[in-house]
Amino acid sequence: MVFCKIILVTFLLLLIGDFVATFFYHVPEHIFGKFHTIVHHSPNRSFVRYALRTRKPCALIAGFFAAFPYLMFIPLFWIVSPLGTILGLVVAECHVEWRHLPLQQWQTPFLLKKICQRLWITTPERHWQHHCNSRVAYGDIFTFYDQPAQAWFKFLLKLKKKWKASYS
Repeated sequence: MVFCKIILVTFLLLLIGDFVATFFYHVPEHIFGKFHTIVHHSPNRSFVRYALRTRKPCALIAGFFAAFPYLMFIPLFWIVSPLGTILGLVVAECHVEWRHLPLQQWQTPFLLKKICQRLWITTPERHWQHHCNSRVAYGDIFTFYDQPAQAWFKFLLKLKKKWKASYS
């Protein structure tokens, strides 16, 4: 029973955290924000290095908002399984590091790539598509968020255009 709780909490933290991150931070940041696009879609993908180099500490806020959708669930999931919560956060951070491996130095092994495709898990190659074109390959952990995120992107973009037109 304890093992099941650990696995369930780990999975839910990743699933719900990626959902909140994609739809309430990542896509809106592409439409209304600034720092995510400047930092995350540039060769220098560190909010910390960017904040220090440009002396713009407010860029760290964007980095915090990228992590917050996972951190906000700690109190809820901790009650169910502290170990599952910690494991979920560790897996999420490991996935962040893995999906940002330089593609010149890394190619996902064929078998692992197939397993990730079947489990809808983002690989570094797929995530690189998002770095090259910010309108595709959403879902930092799970690829099945991509199509709904693209629809959300289009909706928010229309909303922004309407809003700008009404104030012009």
